[in-house]
Parts: sequence; C-alpha cells; structure tokens
Amino acid sequence: MSKSLATAGFAGQVRSWPQRTKNFYTEVRTEMKKVTTPTRKEVQATTTVVIITVFIFGVYFFVVDFVIQHGIDKLLRYFSHR
Repeated sequence: MSKSLATAGFAGQVRSWPQRTKNFYTEVRTEMKKVTTPTRKEVQATTTVVIITVFIFGVYFFVVDFVIQHGIDKLLRYFSHR
C-alpha cells in the first residue's frame, strides 16, 4: 500500500511539472519587469567608492604587513643572538 502511495506521489509530481514550470517562468518574468539598470551617474559613484575602498584597504594591509614583518624580524634577531 505504501509503495502505491509513493508511486502516486511521484506520478503527481511528474504530471504537475509543466504547470510548475510555467508558474516559475511567469514569476521570473514578473520579477524581471521590476529590474532597472543604474544610471551612468550611479555607476560612476559606486565605482569611485570601490576604488577608494580598495586603496584604503591596500594601505591598511601594507601597514599591518610591515608591522608584523618587522616585529617578527626583531624577535628572530633577538633570539638568534642568545
């Protein structure tokens, strides 16, 4: 009995597939109508923010790397002279 219910469930899923696919594409079409492309001014503004942020992070990681490098170097020199 449970085997026939499982088969009926699977058959029901197979039969409903075309309708579910149609609903999916209808929803995709509806959502795509809501999408807007950014203006040139918006693209320039966000690009500027990204470039500045990358520069700031680059400087930050350079300083952190420099401090850690010199700290480890001094530590190794200290222990190598003992």
